[in-house]
Amino acid sequence: MQPFFGLSLIFLISFAGAVSGVQPMQLQQVDERIYALVGPYGDRTPENLGNNSTSGVILTDDGVVLIDPGASYKGAEAIHRMIQRVTDQPVKLVINTGGQDHRWLGNDYFKRLGAHIIASQAAVDDQRERSQDQLIRLDARIGEEVLAGTEPLHAEQAFEDELRIEHGGVVFELMMVGPAHTPGDTLVWLPQQRVAFSGDVVYIGRMVGVIPVSSSANWLQAFDRLAALQPKVIVPGHGGPVDLAVAKTDTRDYLAFLRGAVASLMDEGGDITQVGRIDQSDFSYLHSFELLKGRNAQQVFQQMEWE
Repeated sequence: MQPFFGLSLIFLISFAGAVSGVQPMQLQQVDERIYALVGPYGDRTPENLGNNSTSGVILTDDGVVLIDPGASYKGAEAIHRMIQRVTDQPVKLVINTGGQDHRWLGNDYFKRLGAHIIASQAAVDDQRERSQDQLIRLDARIGEEVLAGTEPLHAEQAFEDELRIEHGGVVFELMMVGPAHTPGDTLVWLPQQRVAFSGDVVYIGRMVGVIPVSSSANWLQAFDRLAALQPKVIVPGHGGPVDLAVAKTDTRDYLAFLRGAVASLMDEGGDITQVGRIDQSDFSYLHSFELLKGRNAQQVFQQMEWE
């Protein structure tokens, strides 16, 4: 099967609400053996089991490779059930693309099924540093009952900068490009298919979140490393699969604009209390715009004060 990409975009198989009645992720076919599991744009909720992000599924001759296992044990279980709708192959390999909860807190579920887990060392360090805070926040957002069974488990194989592996006839090139959204953000590049899984380096349809552990300056460089690959398809950390042009508009263009606007404010002698006057309306089409625009401006201002 050829991928339905371009004007017709992605062949969409929607399983909204199909998993235990509470899983709103959608399974989108990217290529003959590649899928994106696309979560909702909003926050982590009991209904989405903390899975408000996008994961990747690659079918190989030696089982499934899963990119990002979800934010909870139950979220990982729901992802597994979705995988089972397209294959009866076991999940053999799990790759974490960063330190955010939905990138790794489902590790334990898949490890119990025999999967091997890989992440960058920077991502593992970030996971260790923020695990308690993430669990506390998840408890507040998805609730104790949904979070039940979730145990922090880190990758048994960590790498520093780059790792090339071949699994079941598919080549995977892992590139640690963080700090971007988080310190250990990692690109997963499939050179044979020219498909890139960006993790949180790219947000589509949803405003990026600049948080205290982010680096808005290096985030631009991380995006440029992705762009240099000239991918045919990008599977983002949030949102559905797109081409490079859309990824640039929703992620890089916004970050570059915000850094430029903050620099201008600083040059005029403005302080952090005045970031609210920055007109970000060109990006108001992005989900969570009202929630995140002010926070992002404040974080970027604080970062740029020390650059």
